Amino acid sequence: MTILVTGGAGFIGGNFVLDWCVDSTETVVNLDKLTYAGNLDTLSGLQNNPQHVFVKGDIGDKALLAKLLAQYQPRAVVNFAAESHVDRSIHGPGDFIETNIVGTFNLLEAVRAYWTDLEATKKAEFRFLHVSTDEVYGTLSGTDEPFAETNRYEPNSPYSASKAASDHLVRAWHHTYGLPVVTTNCSNNYGPYHFPEKLIPLVILNALAGKPLPIYGDGQQIRDWLYVKDHCSAIRRVLAQGRLGETYNVGGWNEMANLDVVHAICALLDELKPRADGAKYVEQITYVTDRPGHDRRYAIDARKLEQELGWKPAETFESGIRKTVQWYLDSHDWIANVTSGSYREWTDKQYGGQA
Repeated sequence: MTILVTGGAGFIGGNFVLDWCVDSTETVVNLDKLTYAGNLDTLSGLQNNPQHVFVKGDIGDKALLAKLLAQYQPRAVVNFAAESHVDRSIHGPGDFIETNIVGTFNLLEAVRAYWTDLEATKKAEFRFLHVSTDEVYGTLSGTDEPFAETNRYEPNSPYSASKAASDHLVRAWHHTYGLPVVTTNCSNNYGPYHFPEKLIPLVILNALAGKPLPIYGDGQQIRDWLYVKDHCSAIRRVLAQGRLGETYNVGGWNEMANLDVVHAICALLDELKPRADGAKYVEQITYVTDRPGHDRRYAIDARKLEQELGWKPAETFESGIRKTVQWYLDSHDWIANVTSGSYREWTDKQYGGQA
């Protein structure tokens, strides 16, 4: 048995592939374009492992998709492939339209052609799982109820708009063509192998390097934090048991303001890797101009996933963030390889030299 994973060299996809190869004996065909955020170092532990087949390629390449589907005959496709950084979508939305919308369309069409020709039993067992984000729902006030699967889509950034469009395509291919799909919408992930443009790894690495810790605006933007390994376990559960055509929100039940997250990281670093000068890491915090259209609050209501499929996160924020900080302290080679010159140029541009 085989599954096809797209975007499996990225942060969430890479963790999913690593965990899958531990928890399952099924082969994983891993298709990734290896853009700036795709990193084969994440998968170095699977080198020479016959259970993992890596293919460099684009979900927009219809001929390649058809070839892979015909050759490996997967029983499922799990789609992580996406451009995913809001700041980058503001500076250059075109890549987000191309990958998240056009790419998803091409993937759906290739999978539909493959699925249509399967024999009856395999056709009935096949699944297409689309991994999406809570950002498609827009923003919440401080008193609003968390996002449920029934919330209206109100995306506010080029990134979230492109993901919303991809969700709609997946839904339409189920209702129009009968393609057996399930969709997951997750909250903010954190954990090992996270590309350091995102808040938590950026803060950890900048703190250790003695650089400023850039905080947008007043730092009171609230996010629901989900440990990436918990997210991966939720995806496995939905793939195995999710109802066709349904959407499942995946959250960590950990709403925290960005500033509080940064303070928690600083406190852990004070404990695990104290500054040589005896000062506290919080002294490195620097406030920078807020980004355009910055959503104020996200929160996920994950009760449907728990009630229907019996899933809930294993990690609290306190346990997950400790594991994350320790992983970055222990992973010097991975960090050195991922923080290339192009990454440093990006952070200088984004944070005005304060990162």
